[in-house]
Amino acid sequence: MDKGYRLSAATGLHKGDRDYQQDQVALLTHARASGCVLGVIADGMGGRTGGRKAADQVLLTARQLFERYDPDADDGAALLRQIAQEAHLVIKLTAIAAEQEPHSTIALFLVNPGGECFWLHAGDSRIHQFRGAQLVRRTTDHSYVQQLVAQGQLTEEEANDHPQSNVLTSCLGTEPEPNFTSQHIASLQIGDTLLSCSDGLWHYFSIEELGSVVQALSPREASELLVEKARERAGGGGDNLSLVIVKVEPPVETKPQRRSTLVPLN
Repeated sequence: MDKGYRLSAATGLHKGDRDYQQDQVALLTHARASGCVLGVIADGMGGRTGGRKAADQVLLTARQLFERYDPDADDGAALLRQIAQEAHLVIKLTAIAAEQEPHSTIALFLVNPGGECFWLHAGDSRIHQFRGAQLVRRTTDHSYVQQLVAQGQLTEEEANDHPQSNVLTSCLGTEPEPNFTSQHIASLQIGDTLLSCSDGLWHYFSIEELGSVVQALSPREASELLVEKARERAGGGGDNLSLVIVKVEPPVETKPQRRSTLVPLN
């Protein structure tokens, strides 16, 4: 982006109707580089303590490596891959030591000063890029039902309600090495929104609904509404849920008046 911009952001976390929280979320701001942020979603699996420990490890590794990151000299894609690989290794070692089966999804996005953006994910925690209310791109789940969708055996809607929709083909902590999928965006634009979330949230919304909400509302308002509606739609059977929203906006002094329409969430 050539012209000035500002980032507004929010996170959300709720344990849903589960007895314990295994999701973790963070939005980290760089201590030395203004406009550099790292979003992290980790959806842990593996019993009451195993999943939470795995998700905690993802956040710990992300914080440690992001602190040492220099956006002027270091490769953003390499940073995300290092976070994922190191977290995966430690989670595997934890499993050996504790005789547990801790696993975690991972969804990372890095915004550099100037608007360059990198993504990386493994599992079914998603990252979306919206321009206004329109989806530009999103991650593709590493899951059994996503493979069926790719083969034309299921629609996206059918996959959402499939009894094996929670079966992953890649995540952190597994014996086979995870499959990490990366994305590079040369420059985000004013009006873009990044939304990353676990399946406990995206399961309850269409892409059109998500786009409408992030366009019409501030990140904080959007986060609160999405959590509230996900809880309502879960009907007492909701999973842990987590989300992080980062919105690219004009500088405060030049922000234009904008009309937007929020699609009603019934």
